Amino acid sequence: MPKGYWVSVYRTISDPEKLAAYNALAALAVQAGGGRTFVRGGRVVAHDAGIAERTVLVEFDSFEQAVATHESAAYQEALVALSDGVERDFRIVEGID
Repeated sequence: MPKGYWVSVYRTISDPEKLAAYNALAALAVQAGGGRTFVRGGRVVAHDAGIAERTVLVEFDSFEQAVATHESAAYQEALVALSDGVERDFRIVEGID
């Protein structure tokens, strides 16, 4: 079964306090959903049309698990805390089996 991944790229962070509150709540939701965070910030080298932005990569055992965690009450609470504190590109993608 292919794994599922959350891929987030932060274009702007306008409220670091909201991001910190989100991070605390989202970490709990990800852990409860069985996710493993592999990348959270850190150094970036961008190529082609890429932009060096904060990137987060979370792995789940399945695509369905990744979607269910995003839809969970715990993660929705984290999104409320984040509200308009950032502009980001968030995707849930299926890995290759």
